[in-house]
Amino acid sequence: MNGWICHGLITAICAGLLLGLANPMTWGAPPQTSPPSTTVDVPAPLDQWPAWRGPLATGEAPRAVPPTTWTETEHVRWKTRLPGRGHGSPVVWGDRVYVTTAIPIGEELPPQSTRAPGAHDNVPVSRRQQYVALALDRDSGTVVWQTVLREAFPHDGGGHYTGSLASQSPVTDGRKLYVSFGSEGIFALDWEGKITWKRDLGRMYPVHGHGEGSSPALWRDLLFVNWDHERESFLVALDTATGEERWRVARDEITSWGSPIVLEHDGEPQLVVSGTRRIRAYNPGNGNLLWECGGLSTNVVASPVAGDGFLFAGSSYDTKAFLAIRLDGARGDLTGTNQVAWSRNRATPYVPSPLLAGGTLFFLHHYQGVLIGVDPRTGEDRPGAFRLPGITDVYASPVAAAGRLYITDREGTTVVYQQGERPKFLAENRLEDKFSASAAIAGSQFFLRGDRWLYCLQDDEPAIRP
Repeated sequence: MNGWICHGLITAICAGLLLGLANPMTWGAPPQTSPPSTTVDVPAPLDQWPAWRGPLATGEAPRAVPPTTWTETEHVRWKTRLPGRGHGSPVVWGDRVYVTTAIPIGEELPPQSTRAPGAHDNVPVSRRQQYVALALDRDSGTVVWQTVLREAFPHDGGGHYTGSLASQSPVTDGRKLYVSFGSEGIFALDWEGKITWKRDLGRMYPVHGHGEGSSPALWRDLLFVNWDHERESFLVALDTATGEERWRVARDEITSWGSPIVLEHDGEPQLVVSGTRRIRAYNPGNGNLLWECGGLSTNVVASPVAGDGFLFAGSSYDTKAFLAIRLDGARGDLTGTNQVAWSRNRATPYVPSPLLAGGTLFFLHHYQGVLIGVDPRTGEDRPGAFRLPGITDVYASPVAAAGRLYITDREGTTVVYQQGERPKFLAENRLEDKFSASAAIAGSQFFLRGDRWLYCLQDDEPAIRP
């Protein structure tokens, strides 16, 4: 997930996971890579789920073989009760699973709500919060460590009633865990849960007081944090070793909740952020603007996705918009030029981000139970829109592995489809919790973070990917 309540292989390098740039990739077999040096013995980065949209920032786990079916009593390796509440997605590296949460503490205080203009559908807050990162053992679900990063009373109320005070997902490079709590600070933790540095970037004031949710991204030795809100917006790069600012650029933007992605095209790295006024690509090394393109709506929540020479971005709040931007020759202002390979103004995504898998681009209509599949190069239906049985509102972004699509709604139902010219329905699975966080997939395991529980789902005899 990752909006205020919270993309096939690609040219995107998921937040620079490999701590360097790989060769340009196309939809096909996964590239062979070696893991970075870490303090633990782990498989290759493509076998992990180190950020909220996976190892390639596409929503696909290219080497995983998770289960197809489950219930509360079948194919549950473990479920662990999580303290507090959060909608940030789990991340997985080696033998650990990491999540964040906000835990109410202390006595009840007079409830406070946001004073943001136009506030609606918000909840007050009446207790101080502990902002916490947790590491769980991947085999057993046991909490290995639980670190309080900050204690504070939220400065702007509790946000939208469907959200949480811990909606950003953490990210790891296999060396450290990086956590953004936005207004409550940016933190780096070592493998034992010790804080190695922290940064205060000030207070964020999202539109209508609806809360914060943009997750950080990694590339080489830089951590990127986007800060779009109703005051002075900016994008900042922090040194992963020290937390010091390496560069900062102002953004002529209002509130957005999407997360940055890092891609590589023709050997050039690009840091891309969607926004209301412009989708913008920056040089991740220095923050210089490479290109920009207008055309999205306000309240941008879905993060962009990239693959095979294209960048895809959509929104669906006051207007519906989806753009496919051709990266060859992309320089300057691309608005209204032939660099926009195709666009659409119907059935576009709002909260869930797009999924790029098996050579098809998938996205949900707004946050409803209608999935659309299109040819990424042309925008033509492949197969177009089809309704998902048993699915209601969806805040979690769709994910894919082993040629299968997984879509989880807020009421605990996950439908599974086999990819193909016309996706084939395989299963409808239900768990007894509420879900806004996007799933994580690694190896033979499927991780779902609910309002109360973190589930690890796995077949009794896990399949091996051919």
